[in-house]
Amino acid sequence: MTVPARLVEFVGALRSKGIPAGTSETVDAAAVVDVLGLADREQLREGLAAALVRRGGQRDVFDMTFDLFFPAGVGTPQAVLDVADDFDLDDLRDLLAMALAENDLRTLDQVASIAVDLLGQVGTPGTPTGGFSAYQTLERLRPQTLVVQALGRRGGGQGGGQGQGSGGDVTQRIERDEIRQNVDRFREMVASEARRRTAELRGREVVTRHAVRTGTDRIDFLSASKQQLEELARTVQPLSRKLATRLSARRRQKNRGRIDIRRTLRRSMSTGGVPMHPVFVKPHPSRPELVLLCDVSGSVSGFSGFTMHLVQALSGQFSKVRVFAFVNAMDEVTDLVRAGSDDLSARIQREARITKWHTSSDYGEAFADFHAEYLGALGPRTAVLILGDARNNNQDPNLGALHEINERARRTFWLNPEAPMRWGLGDSVAPAYAEIVEMHQCSNVDQLTRFISRLLPV
Repeated sequence: MTVPARLVEFVGALRSKGIPAGTSETVDAAAVVDVLGLADREQLREGLAAALVRRGGQRDVFDMTFDLFFPAGVGTPQAVLDVADDFDLDDLRDLLAMALAENDLRTLDQVASIAVDLLGQVGTPGTPTGGFSAYQTLERLRPQTLVVQALGRRGGGQGGGQGQGSGGDVTQRIERDEIRQNVDRFREMVASEARRRTAELRGREVVTRHAVRTGTDRIDFLSASKQQLEELARTVQPLSRKLATRLSARRRQKNRGRIDIRRTLRRSMSTGGVPMHPVFVKPHPSRPELVLLCDVSGSVSGFSGFTMHLVQALSGQFSKVRVFAFVNAMDEVTDLVRAGSDDLSARIQREARITKWHTSSDYGEAFADFHAEYLGALGPRTAVLILGDARNNNQDPNLGALHEINERARRTFWLNPEAPMRWGLGDSVAPAYAEIVEMHQCSNVDQLTRFISRLLPV
């Protein structure tokens, strides 16, 4: 395959994983290849990343895809051929412990290649159904159990002189952290080598589709694992800074004020009545108030928790922010959100009154509670965001209460983490609610970002 064809295929793979690289980015990438050449692989990686990566949370996806389309080698690595059948599991663990202790990244990379070849084969070798598994390799090798052995090779065990006193304790902790970081690097090397070897057997497109994870901004809130939700939480602060800049720009544009017709016409007398210099009414900027009504039940809690953290980080963009959580009873949790917590949803479950005599979602009952106790929180400057999947467990949806909430607020939006094709299926009453308030799909960070940037009142 020619280099231009490989580059086009590479860009197409990036698009399939959510990186919006189009024609202009492809042209830029081709210019990068023309200038940098293929001799220095890491230099080429950085150049293509500069041309193709436009958003945060996409670099890991880019790197994994780059390693598939521009691999460091082809076929069985030389390190594997050199050892042939002379290595067993114990020899491999000893060599890995030495590389971890000496911070020898080159040897770590060689051990990763040998380990994948020796321990990671799955299916029928040499056939399109075969492949290599990073999980199987790491389960058999267990690199996390070599930290103490690697420390001993450094002389950092309890028998060494460095272990005495507080200074020695600090040194040993630093060394332990360094070795653990090397273990993480080794895991990534194993994963990369397993993807490369499998791609040679089953094709780059197949491996890209199944083994390259989606960018952080495209992780589905409803199917996200605990690790992915933790990864999303780390994006809140940088994302909030970017969104705050966009909201401020929208506010400045909006606050230019409307044209003062009388003063504009008076000024245009000197130009024969042609309004060359419009005069604007002096603006009176006022930031809106924001009220969140958040379903925190089941899998929806990940979406609600992330959005609550994000809105709290953006609180400076609003004159007031109040947050209410519910399963089937509504309770204010503004103070809990403001205090911050690594597991906000769990704290809300413990400390807030969000359920009554049962634990199933009941939007109608929750709206009734808000209407009875908190309707005074709404006014002509209030924007309401309702977060939830609108699955009401076949209970009364209480459309009247939602209608009253919508009438009292300046704007009301419903952010639904489910895809529109599922609205109305099963116990979903999303279509009925969507007739009263605007309902938008917000299944991932990218969609939530676009909603806040374009539609959230400023």
